[in-house]
Amino acid sequence: MSDRTIFLNASVLDPDQGEVRPDSSVVVEQGLIREVSDGRVNATSDRAIDLRGALLMPGLIDCHVHVTAVSSDVWGMAEWSPSYVAARAGRVMAGMLQRGFTTVRDVGGCDFGLARAVDEGYLEGPRLIFGGKMLSQTGGAGELRGPGRVAHDPHYNTPNLATLCDGVTEVRKAAREEIRRGASHLKLYLSGAVDAPSDRVDATQFSEEEIRAAVEEADAANVYVAGHAYTSRAVNRGLKLGVRTIEHGNLMDASSPPLFLEHGAFYVPTLVTYYALAKYGRDEGVPEAALVKLPAVQDGGLKALELCQREKVQIAYGSDLLAEMHREQSMEFTIRSEVQAAADIVRSATTVGARLLGLEGKVGSVAEGAHADLLVLDVNPLDDVKVLSDPVIHVKLIMKAGRIVRDELSA
Repeated sequence: MSDRTIFLNASVLDPDQGEVRPDSSVVVEQGLIREVSDGRVNATSDRAIDLRGALLMPGLIDCHVHVTAVSSDVWGMAEWSPSYVAARAGRVMAGMLQRGFTTVRDVGGCDFGLARAVDEGYLEGPRLIFGGKMLSQTGGAGELRGPGRVAHDPHYNTPNLATLCDGVTEVRKAAREEIRRGASHLKLYLSGAVDAPSDRVDATQFSEEEIRAAVEEADAANVYVAGHAYTSRAVNRGLKLGVRTIEHGNLMDASSPPLFLEHGAFYVPTLVTYYALAKYGRDEGVPEAALVKLPAVQDGGLKALELCQREKVQIAYGSDLLAEMHREQSMEFTIRSEVQAAADIVRSATTVGARLLGLEGKVGSVAEGAHADLLVLDVNPLDDVKVLSDPVIHVKLIMKAGRIVRDELSA
């Protein structure tokens, strides 16, 4: 059978332009999009798919996931066998792919082994862009020890999401270790976290010298730093010191968007995680110390998104879910629709995400030379972006790297 697939009579969604090109043909071969043209093509194939009445769009990109966050008890998970965590992560990744996410950026926990397993087909999942373990100061958001514990196990194969480092020398060492292992980015905790029981969300973490050291190491290796931050106090410190992406940012004020624009930085809101924690957190065993932090960040999340949208900050798609709550990954589309236009939300999960990853023209678009990561929908998400929140109903075909991983068109 031919490796070539041809999609005929397709309405192709162009996220950048926010429009649909009708009556198009797309030729896929050896995992890549070889041709996109108006009308029919001259190429032949054993597999031609007529998409008349359907919409073809790029696969989705989630720029904030933790595929190894397979339990809400991330502290207890650090004691698990890494092979057991990997097995459960396989199910998390398979679910992401079935929701139409063909590329994800893991910002804490995933390593070179999982990425290789997906690349080589041993595990089903999206293309994994990983950063290794997050960097946290002692007592910071990545701290897993209880208040009565002194010992810390720094072994890399311990399946926790972060590593501890203090002072410029330790930060440089930790950064170089993650880069040595293949990280495409470094992730720093610049502030406290909702799910960390030992710190405050409005705290700042790492000194300016430590943050600058991580940025210097990333720059030297041609990678970048992603910063976990909630308040403008933490966000602005990071942006001024060269952090390229800000994760969460729920408590930002008007002082932050100009700095995003000045430094060409990206904003990655993760509103769905607070929705999921509020809905399922207590049943999932999330500690009460984390749940009491939710109201403030929930109230601020949409306001921060609206603020950045109004100032035309580059906004990518993120979810940041734990355990069984990964199933809510697509709800971010619905939540954002309260303040963002459909075309802007679609761009955040396609072309903006591709730019953030440095993969523009390779993912996030239906273009010649791009990876053949494609979705077929029965509804145009530019008309109602909430259809992307219900992929079981509206996504009829999923292709990753030229391979069809779900097909309901022929059912």
